[in-house]
Amino acid sequence: MTIAHEEAVIDSAAVDAIFAQARTANSFTGEVTEEQAQAIYELTKFGPTAFNSQPLRVTYVRSDEARATLVGTLSRGNQAKTASAPLVAILSYETDWASKWDSFLPGYNAPKAMYDADPALAASTGNNNAHLQAGYFILAVRSLGFAAGPMTGADFAAIDAAFFPAGDQKSFLVVNIGQPGEEAWGAAKPKFSYDEAVRTV
Repeated sequence: MTIAHEEAVIDSAAVDAIFAQARTANSFTGEVTEEQAQAIYELTKFGPTAFNSQPLRVTYVRSDEARATLVGTLSRGNQAKTASAPLVAILSYETDWASKWDSFLPGYNAPKAMYDADPALAASTGNNNAHLQAGYFILAVRSLGFAAGPMTGADFAAIDAAFFPAGDQKSFLVVNIGQPGEEAWGAAKPKFSYDEAVRTV
């Protein structure tokens, strides 16, 4: 059985692999090549953001030293799976994303003034749009045949101090990436129904 609508522009197997059958993995195996890591971002970047701002930044953690540092910032339940994942990504947003306005929206910079005048608005806009891009990042991982394990159980202030000491980025999510390992999933958790989560006004 598939959840794909008959008007879907991709086949039902793809719809189910990206949505219905995909779940957060808790153990990983295999390899994620540099080319595949790049492909994840190349798909992610097409997700929509306000003013095409693209504040998301991705830090792939591959070295043993960086991995050990990252693992030390995670909650106890996230440490072992992150230590053994083929690839780990730290997702953050660029704090001064608006300074690149002429790069992401050339020819129309009038809205930039409101962000320059309101640092709190600039921070919330960068944070919100990076979270939107993070959703596309997870879909990109799944579309390439990998499992994703997004985690918020971490000391993000410690991650920022270790990986972004200049204060130019603020982390908000850690994502393990790879093929699902042994006992990667427990029992499926319930999801809210359409009637429970949606209303029409």
